[in-house]
Amino acid sequence: MKKWQKWSLGIIGVSVVTILIIIAQFWSNITIIMGTEELSGKKETIPEVVSQEQKPLVKGYADWVSWQGSDGDGRSGVTGIINNWSEGLKKLWEVNFLCQGSSSATWSAPVIQGNRLIVCGRNTENDLIFCLDPSDGSLLWQASYRAKAITSHGSGPRATPAIDGDRVYTFGRSGDLACWRLLDGKELWRTNVAHEGGEEPKWGHSSSPLILGKHVIVQGGGTALTIAYEKMTGKVAWKGGYGIAGYAALTRMYLAGNPVILSFHGKGLAAFDSESGDELWNVPWETSYDVNATTPVTIGDNVFITSGYNTGCMLLKTRRSGAEILWRNKTIASQHSDSYVIDGFLYGYSGDSSQNRGAFKCVSLRNGEEKWATNEMGWGKCVFVDEYLLCCDIKGNLFLMKPNPNKFIKVSQLRNALGDIKGPVWTKPVVANGLLYLRFKQRLVCYDLMQR
Repeated sequence: MKKWQKWSLGIIGVSVVTILIIIAQFWSNITIIMGTEELSGKKETIPEVVSQEQKPLVKGYADWVSWQGSDGDGRSGVTGIINNWSEGLKKLWEVNFLCQGSSSATWSAPVIQGNRLIVCGRNTENDLIFCLDPSDGSLLWQASYRAKAITSHGSGPRATPAIDGDRVYTFGRSGDLACWRLLDGKELWRTNVAHEGGEEPKWGHSSSPLILGKHVIVQGGGTALTIAYEKMTGKVAWKGGYGIAGYAALTRMYLAGNPVILSFHGKGLAAFDSESGDELWNVPWETSYDVNATTPVTIGDNVFITSGYNTGCMLLKTRRSGAEILWRNKTIASQHSDSYVIDGFLYGYSGDSSQNRGAFKCVSLRNGEEKWATNEMGWGKCVFVDEYLLCCDIKGNLFLMKPNPNKFIKVSQLRNALGDIKGPVWTKPVVANGLLYLRFKQRLVCYDLMQR
């Protein structure tokens, strides 16, 4: 073999080894981007229902009944939580049966009202709905319906259910909107947004249903960008807009004293009259892959939106006749982690969810100026509780931080709160009636947050 051939083979060999090392180092990121979200960790078969005699429905003192909680602002009503986690938190229970099958990953968060917890799951052919006892995780009832779903990032539901009195509403990734009796899981009605001209976005329907008055409202896409159904019957009340469905939850705000629906769709932010469905205005906001997935934050007649892929953020001043941009920059560019406005400052994660190296930032709401940033909490999602932000990063580590515009204050932390997992934790933590609920695909874990 000639000398130049040896040199060539050596260079090729070194290059191959280098590439393999890089692939191994970033394999988890690569699998996230490719959408191969297989289940990992402990898996269990679905248990038997504990009793056929259902306990009467009751309400709790601080329920969490929808994506953004009972008040629709992402804030829990729980106070007096443990703020020193140096000795850990007491785990009350854990279940590992919500997803059945290797490609059935589900990201939907739980909702809780009194003695009922509702959480969605998936098996090979069906969307699953489970009702658990929120105090011990025992199965009270189970329901399902057949739904075809592709497996990119898992075939299970993304949208979080909504409880309204004695009913609960679920929205599957394939566009199935269903109403169930909260007491025993009886299906009351079910439809699909495709029947009204809705079109499934690339990564599945993800916009959590919004209950407003006599309607349940979802993003449909296509010729039915936003659809309001009569919540008691499932009949269409109105359809509004045209375009690509977004992945963000619908939001309500009040303009001139009247409720307005904000739809953060694939190409921008639109406002609809809540009674007629008339489109009031539509502000363009385009991102890579048409991914607008964070929940708009309303502050009076102002609205804050943010998107990932280095798109950035924007504050709008709105009225029924239109909206104007107050400022726009890239201080926060969040792919699908909601921000919070606290005492005139924005707090939230910036960056994409394919890695645990995003920045958590504090930004002035007035002018968009960054006050500080930290990488001490990875990348994740938060819930506001008892004057703190409780955050869970994509590795399942918990952090408790105190909002302060002058500096980052980490109060406490708890590593590996979800145990043996592989892959990203994309489901928002939920705090209801003194308990913390963390979800990772087939797993749901409950911790006690209170001094007992």
